[in-house]
Amino acid sequence: MSKPHHIYLDNNASTRLDERVLEEMLPYFTENYANAGSPHLAGLAVKEAVEKAAWQTANLIGAKEEEIIFTSGATEAINLALKGFENENKKHIVTIATEHKAVLDTCQYLETIGYEVTYLSVENDGTLNLNLLNEAITDKTLIVCIMMINNEIGVIHDIAKIASIVHAKNALFLCDATQAVGKIPIDVNTLGIDIMPISAHKFYGQKGVGALYISSKIKKKLSPLLHGGGQQQKLRSGTLNTTGIIGLGKAAEIIVNELESNKVKIEKLRDQLEKGLLQFEGSFVNGNTQNRIFNTSNICFPGVNSETLILALQHISVSNGSSCSAITSEPSHVLKALGLSNENALSSIRFSLSKYNTSEEIEETIATVLALAEKLRN
Repeated sequence: MSKPHHIYLDNNASTRLDERVLEEMLPYFTENYANAGSPHLAGLAVKEAVEKAAWQTANLIGAKEEEIIFTSGATEAINLALKGFENENKKHIVTIATEHKAVLDTCQYLETIGYEVTYLSVENDGTLNLNLLNEAITDKTLIVCIMMINNEIGVIHDIAKIASIVHAKNALFLCDATQAVGKIPIDVNTLGIDIMPISAHKFYGQKGVGALYISSKIKKKLSPLLHGGGQQQKLRSGTLNTTGIIGLGKAAEIIVNELESNKVKIEKLRDQLEKGLLQFEGSFVNGNTQNRIFNTSNICFPGVNSETLILALQHISVSNGSSCSAITSEPSHVLKALGLSNENALSSIRFSLSKYNTSEEIEETIATVLALAEKLRN
């Protein structure tokens, strides 16, 4: 008996590696394996490839090559940004309750070393009241940290307006764009973003590599977390992950040309999925459905335990929250912030699609989820 086709609908956790990215990376494992910091010709050739990747990454977000610091991913980039700025007169950070744990946990750590953190609530649809933000920022506020797209419900925040409010109060603006880069056009200068983390595996690149965009205007104020060989303008010491960096650059080069075509295809599939799944009695979409990313649908199936349903799906991969929190049985902090009961939060599933999904996969998912959810209800 043949094994069922695997349907992967957890792309906000990680995407499939684009074969063109793999092809670009392979020679740097087996042939061009020199250290990019070495002075010989082999090392210089690898250094040149890394510099190209910096340009490709910067080009995707409207930045300059020297504003890109390569990291192990968005979590490290967030930690570097939040811990790397020090100002004795400014010990206040503003963020929102629905941020990723990489932000929230780092902020909680900073509270233990003398920082004050304001965690703003959100509306029931996951959007932010900008008046609350304006009132929260004081002359002691160092950084305001608000994500561009929520990883669990897909809600898109008005980054340009947020940046304007933040800068009017003379604070720095860190925007976690991990779920946005590679999905929508981004220009850090037009949007007014000072600091922005990126992770390659969210847009068909390799896991374990990312970057921190840091504006040239404030880069000199950043202190490194890692000390050693002084790589990357002394802001992130350590031998460069050349294969990952080159893959990140290639993924950026590919996706910048595919943004619109991906959006058209994936949004159609998302709508097809949502229409079918909402046939389940009492089901509803969590979060704002007007201003959200095109690949994400978070649906509550009342009376159905999401963890049980996810395990029962077997060959269909979905999630009941952030991949960083999925190993717990606690209700999602994002859904709780929207005002959902524990029961409904634990009955919700996130479906996140990619360019590799097909209409046939969506139809199979609808039929399978509906049948299992009805069986598992209560």
